[in-house]
Amino acid sequence: MEKTNDKKTLRKIIKWPALLIIDRYIIRKFLSTFFFSIALIMAIAVVFDFSEKIDDFLESNAPLNKVIFEYYLNFIPYFASLFSHLFTFISVIYFTSRMAYNTEFIAILSNGVSFNRILYPYFISAFIITAFSFALNNFIIPHASAKKLAFEEQYYHKSPKVYNERNIHKQINPGVFIYLENFNTYNNSGRQFSMEKFENGELVSKLLSREVRWDSASHKWKIRDYMIRNYQGENQTIITGKSMDTTLNITPDEFRRRDNAVEAMNLPELNRFIKRQRMQGASNLDELLIEKHKRFSFPFSTFILTLIGVSVSSRKVKGGIGMQIGIGLLISFSYILFLQFSSQFAISGAFSPFVAAWIPNVLFAIIAIFLYRMAPK
Repeated sequence: MEKTNDKKTLRKIIKWPALLIIDRYIIRKFLSTFFFSIALIMAIAVVFDFSEKIDDFLESNAPLNKVIFEYYLNFIPYFASLFSHLFTFISVIYFTSRMAYNTEFIAILSNGVSFNRILYPYFISAFIITAFSFALNNFIIPHASAKKLAFEEQYYHKSPKVYNERNIHKQINPGVFIYLENFNTYNNSGRQFSMEKFENGELVSKLLSREVRWDSASHKWKIRDYMIRNYQGENQTIITGKSMDTTLNITPDEFRRRDNAVEAMNLPELNRFIKRQRMQGASNLDELLIEKHKRFSFPFSTFILTLIGVSVSSRKVKGGIGMQIGIGLLISFSYILFLQFSSQFAISGAFSPFVAAWIPNVLFAIIAIFLYRMAPK
């Protein structure tokens, strides 16, 4: 009895609107159209991808079960997330314009249900899709991408990733900096290696070596033909040798990491990777920060695109729903295009990564509010 009273009191405080028959109808229409559209485009994407790569699969003797379960089963979540925003918008436009064409909106509004109240089931559906998209981007896709990338390394890519950058500078620990003239990913060796240690902003030790090589058996670095210069005030001590094993806070995997490796990192892993890259002074830090902020801004855009879709398609127009679907596609592709432009501006340094990831949402939120005010009430 006490629990029942508590629930009633909570409902009075929060004042959640009860779900009406029309609410359940709209939610069912919204979600069924969305997931059917996603399933359809996934089937088309798989067919096109398979027809493009079948020769590579046959040439590399990739087993059929691995092609299905390790590649395509993990291929689907990525493209589901990639197209989720487009098909959220198209789903809203499609079934809402059909409701408007069949004068269902006129019947709902004429019975005293406000336009604001009609938005309630739309935003419930948008919240479900947002939660689905957020879980995909931050937890499911990274795990799936790791398996897909491992499959590509074994059966699809013809040669391992080669690290071609020269004059490599990295901070591997606070106050510890390394330099390499180049690094060879085939034999895990670097030429003209040096390491400097600083304490309180002053250089205390510097190591120079002709070559550094990774020992996969001991998981240590072997330094050859080295000289260590220790600084103690005005005094210096020099130590030389032919070979020395040491542990450095870096592995060869960091040199052969593919550009799309961040796809295989969930949100906690991405945060740790960004922290490490910031410490090392990586040049691609803005790209990583954009990737992180996109994982939040992309799901949130579902609410904005839903409001735009309802506002555009809730009015009955002559000639059917073709014009409304066309407008929906134009706005969807405009959003995606604008997001790509803002990302490039952030990489070039014109915008901060946070602004680049969120400015499309801000701009299209303004458009959504304008269209909402013009929608039939």
